[in-house]
Amino acid sequence: MKAKITQKLINSLAPQEKYYRVFDTDQPGFFIRVQPTGHLSYMITWGRNRERSLGRVGTLTLAQARTDAARYLADAHEHGEPLAVTQSRRGTLIPTLRQFIDDSYMKWFTAHNKGSAKTLHTLDNNFDTIIDQRLDAITGRDLEQLRTAWLSAGNKPSTANRKMGSISGVFSRAVDWEYLPSSPLDKIKPLKVDTMGKVRYLSKEESKNLRNALEIREHRACLERDSANKWRSERRKELYQDLREMAFTDHLKPMVLVSLNTGMRRGEVFSLTWSMVNFESKTITVGGDTTKTSETRHIPMNAEVFATLKAWKEQSGTSPFVFPGLEGGRMEDVKSAWMAMLKEACVISFRWHDMRHDFASRLVMAGVPLNTVRDLLGHTDIKMTLRYAHLAPDVKAAAVELI
Repeated sequence: MKAKITQKLINSLAPQEKYYRVFDTDQPGFFIRVQPTGHLSYMITWGRNRERSLGRVGTLTLAQARTDAARYLADAHEHGEPLAVTQSRRGTLIPTLRQFIDDSYMKWFTAHNKGSAKTLHTLDNNFDTIIDQRLDAITGRDLEQLRTAWLSAGNKPSTANRKMGSISGVFSRAVDWEYLPSSPLDKIKPLKVDTMGKVRYLSKEESKNLRNALEIREHRACLERDSANKWRSERRKELYQDLREMAFTDHLKPMVLVSLNTGMRRGEVFSLTWSMVNFESKTITVGGDTTKTSETRHIPMNAEVFATLKAWKEQSGTSPFVFPGLEGGRMEDVKSAWMAMLKEACVISFRWHDMRHDFASRLVMAGVPLNTVRDLLGHTDIKMTLRYAHLAPDVKAAAVELI
């Protein structure tokens, strides 16, 4: 998009699903980037894939941004790139946290790690008080004050630790790349959290109610299809397929049954393709490119998963994904259907991820060794699996009887 950048135009810019840019018609190379979060930044570009943030709209005035842009672009014309960019690589000019994140850190993070969108969202929305400070001006006290503000706002210690972990990665890179001699987080200890906290899993009654709700949902869909076909028949229109001829009315029931019986993460279920399902060996291979830990694991299919996927395959179409979205690509969300089904089942405070906890809990309560549970869940550290240890039947009781 091209337009003359004025304050009136800036005030009218609204966030969209994806970030977009507005290039100035008066000053070539000068533009505004609008993030989905609503954050607007003054930017310059001086070549293909060569750009730099000047500062945020609101922190920097339009007049200041134009002046800086003119200086940077003049340098680029004379020297091939702005001198500030060249010098910052040598540590002569320290960038702001915003500039470092946009120009250096996120490019590296996206190339080497998963979850870049989530990390950027965390950085964009939790560090406003320091985001426009130079890296070397940010102190441990600044970060302590931020953490205190999060806790005062109701964040749990574990949430505060995760946020601090995101910014810790930024400062670690800044140290490694010699922008800073040390990280301001070096003397900040993580908040203590209960790593063996309560594990949410389904009681026998809740499990029964959840499965009943799935059946009720299927039956209701059949009745709605019957009603639609009756209306179409009366008007001599082509009828829709009778849902009773199909194993499932839609994706939700098979997705839930697979999740409850495999302990797969939601993203792993969304990314599951038919090439990962082997009906001969009765195993599901979760590829390392789709897992949180980047490690491939093999999950045996029990009778319910095997029957579910066999039946679902016959009606799921030609998409390579086991549970495709509307356009045949990767499924992205099931929240609305999931929440409605939980309400129907009268199951409260139960997230999609808790089906993974339920899977692990049932295994441990059945006497399955913790190391086997670890393998099935894909935990790289046994400490993650130990949260289920207290569910093992009579293990502690048998131990104290030995003395």
